[in-house]
Amino acid sequence: MSRREFITLVGSATAAWPLVAWAQPAERGRRIGVLVNFAQTDPEGQASVAAFVSTLERLGWIDGRNLRIEYHWSAGESERIKIAAAELVRSAPDVIAVANSPSLDALRRLTSTIPLVFTQVGDAVDAGFVTNLARPGGNITGFSPFESDMGGKWLGVLREAAPNLRRAGVLFGSDTPIDRAMLHSAEAVAPSLGITINAINVLDGNIDRTIAEFGSESNGGIMVLPHRYTLANRGSIISLAAGHRLPAVYPFRYFATEGGLLAYGPDQNDQWRGAAIYVDRVLRGERPGDLPVQTPTKFETLVNLKTARTLGLNIPPSLLARADEVIE
Repeated sequence: MSRREFITLVGSATAAWPLVAWAQPAERGRRIGVLVNFAQTDPEGQASVAAFVSTLERLGWIDGRNLRIEYHWSAGESERIKIAAAELVRSAPDVIAVANSPSLDALRRLTSTIPLVFTQVGDAVDAGFVTNLARPGGNITGFSPFESDMGGKWLGVLREAAPNLRRAGVLFGSDTPIDRAMLHSAEAVAPSLGITINAINVLDGNIDRTIAEFGSESNGGIMVLPHRYTLANRGSIISLAAGHRLPAVYPFRYFATEGGLLAYGPDQNDQWRGAAIYVDRVLRGERPGDLPVQTPTKFETLVNLKTARTLGLNIPPSLLARADEVIE
C-alpha cells in the first residue's frame, strides 16, 4: 500500500498510555520504541500515537501480537527527554520513532546503530542529524515539518491578518537550530514589512512577564515557533496573547482550534503516519540511511474568527478565501 493511501487515515482515539510501559506481552515479534514530545494526557499526543499505531496495523504490525511498543512521554521537558532516551537505548529496540530535535539529539548521542525515525525535526541537515535529505546516511531518517524560511512566511501571514502590525514578538528556543534559523528568516523579512522583531527566548523563563511587557505597547503581535516549550504550554501562550490583545500566528492547527488567531503549517499526524511507514520499511530490512528525509507538500491555514472579533480585527477576504478552515 502506498504512502498516499495513508494520508487520509484517521487514527481512532486510544486509551491513555502509561508514561513508560510495554504494551500487551508478546512471546515473539519485533520491538520498537516511541518517544513522544507531549504529555501523556495531551489529546494531541494521543492523536499522534493513534495515527502512528493505526498505520502500523494497516501494514500488518499488531501491538501484542507480532510487535511490542515501548512508549515514553517527555512533555517537552529536557530532563525527561534525557531519561527517556537513555532508557530506550538501553532496551535496544529494533527501531525508535521520535518527535522533535532535542529528543532526536539526545538519542543520536547515545546510539549510532539503532535506527531512528523522526518527525517534527526541521532542517535536519543544518542540525547535523543527516548528511543530506535524499540519502541521509547513518541510522537516522524521517519527516521534517518546516524549513528555515517559514519564519518569514509566518510573519507575512500575521501582517496580512493585522495590517497595523509594527512589532512582532517571536517566541523561540535558543537550543534548537531550526528555531534560530526561523527567527533569522523573520528578521530578514521584517524590514520590508515595516516590522520590528523582538526575540523572546522561551528558555529564559518569565514568559508571562515578558509578553505582558511586550503587549503594553500598541501595534504588537506574536509569532510562536514550534519549540517543545511552546507546544507543551500552548494553552497558557494562547491565553496570554488574548489577555494582552495580541494577534498571533502559530505553527499547527490545534493552536487555532484551541483559541489562537491563526495557524499555518502541515498536518502533524500525517508526519506520524509517514513515520509508521518508514518504521515498517526498516523492520522489513531497509536501511534508514537509504530512506530520504521527506518534507510536507501541503500546508493548511486556519483562521479563528471568534478570536479575531475579540481582538477587533477584520480578517481580509483574501486570507479567508485561502483558509482551509474558518472557525466561527
